[in-house]
Amino acid sequence: MNAAATTHTDASTAAAKADELPEPRYFSDVPGWFYNGDIVLFDWFLERQRRLEQRGDLLEMGAYLGKSAIMMRAYLRAEETFTVCDLFGSEAPTRHNEREMRGSYATLTRRAFEANFLSFHDELPRVLHAPTSVVPEEVAAGSCRFVHVDASHMYEHVHPDIAAARGTLAPEGLVVLDDYRSEHTPGVSCATWQAVLEGGLRPICVTSQKFYGTWGDPAAVQDELHAALRERGDCWLQWQDVAGHRLLLVGGRKAAAPRVPVSRHQTSRAGARDGKVKGDGAGRTGGSGRPGGSLPRRIARDVLPPVLTRSLARALRARGR
Repeated sequence: MNAAATTHTDASTAAAKADELPEPRYFSDVPGWFYNGDIVLFDWFLERQRRLEQRGDLLEMGAYLGKSAIMMRAYLRAEETFTVCDLFGSEAPTRHNEREMRGSYATLTRRAFEANFLSFHDELPRVLHAPTSVVPEEVAAGSCRFVHVDASHMYEHVHPDIAAARGTLAPEGLVVLDDYRSEHTPGVSCATWQAVLEGGLRPICVTSQKFYGTWGDPAAVQDELHAALRERGDCWLQWQDVAGHRLLLVGGRKAAAPRVPVSRHQTSRAGARDGKVKGDGAGRTGGSGRPGGSLPRRIARDVLPPVLTRSLARALRARGR
């Protein structure tokens, strides 16, 4: 998670104060720090598991307001379970974690998460309204094929979260660790690379926000990922060797985004055209689920700093462009 993205929470904060539940019309309307490169990778890894008929449940530890959970649910089979574990703003178990919850996540509530999620899917996931320490006793060992860890940033919590992820994963399962390199999350960095150096975690790839790895053999999935992204031609790629581990660096900010889930509220604003969209995806409309937008907006997204981009976007909206 990135502090620079906190402006996205303004609308949800206002709604919470008015005791209103959010009604996101587009995937981009859901607050969160889930960027285009990771949307591309989540889609690729989860689609690959579907194509190879790899079976298993999905698990997310730390959900914020549901953005990545909404996407993960789109890849769930009928016989599988999607579990989300989060405190949802409840009292945290330690003094350090309580300070973190009252700071960055002050607007986090279970009701907002559920409203966001049900805007895109008919049923809620299995929700563990609890600290992530309950995961080993609540999620069966070896039952998961994909685990996303994005809960506490404190080392004393991330370390056992990674251990819990390992316990729940099947041999070839994948784990995704958020904020493995941010300047405000050194505890995550320490726990991540400790797991690599001492705990058998083998890296597959990294983006600017997330670390993708496995406790199985990463070679086949690494080679297939590299070939697929190279063929796409819209991702920046680089191989590196880190402490004897092959690692693929991926930059996907300008990559064509995959289909994203469509909100049930979308037709109320976009009209009959959006009503034709079926299934979990919104077509090749970009990672936001929103049509690509005007030329000035697309240029602004590509070349301007985020602060200037937001200012320009507000000005364009005010002028009706």
